[in-house]
Amino acid sequence: MAFDYKKEYKEFYLPPSKPGIVDVPPMNYLAVRGKGNPNEEGGEYGKAVGALYAIAYTIKMSHKGSRKIEGFFEYAVPPLEGFWWQSAAGAEIDYAHKEDFQWISVIRLPDFVKPDDFSWAIEEATAKKKADFANVEFFPYHEGLCVQCMHVGSYDDEPETVLAMERYADENGYKIDITPSRYHHEIYLKDPRKSELSKLKTVIRHPVRKV
Repeated sequence: MAFDYKKEYKEFYLPPSKPGIVDVPPMNYLAVRGKGNPNEEGGEYGKAVGALYAIAYTIKMSHKGSRKIEGFFEYAVPPLEGFWWQSAAGAEIDYAHKEDFQWISVIRLPDFVKPDDFSWAIEEATAKKKADFANVEFFPYHEGLCVQCMHVGSYDDEPETVLAMERYADENGYKIDITPSRYHHEIYLKDPRKSELSKLKTVIRHPVRKV
């Protein structure tokens, strides 16, 4: 059976619907940076997600080709994630002005994938798919101490969950610590193209620091 990150690391991917504190270790990601409304048809965000999955599956299927990655094991590709901010909005995401969104769309990489394996995957996908993947990067990131919560429902209803997270942090001696290098973070557990908006499940995570 393939290794499933959601099941093996439930504290990061399947938190309860009530806020809690989590300490997230360093992880490596595939990443594409961009800006604009993620709902724009044919827009920058959709193209970024397509590029991420193309490289993610090139790595996952590498063992069936010429590339033998040291330490490789069978695994399910982890869910799509995103780091979000708005340059003019500070720590609070303004859902009414999605055209101002800036983002880093990411997919977690298994620990055995090294930078040279990533470089191979870019070359392999470029040759096979006849597409440009120059905007995909190997992105190490240490998120650290955070407050998180499972949000169920539409993305536009996230402010209520975010407010509950902020209250929990304050009541437990923490302060929200969103900065130019620490972001509003979302992990998407259901595909909005295949699920009702009311049933979407999204992990929401905000960086914090101890007061």
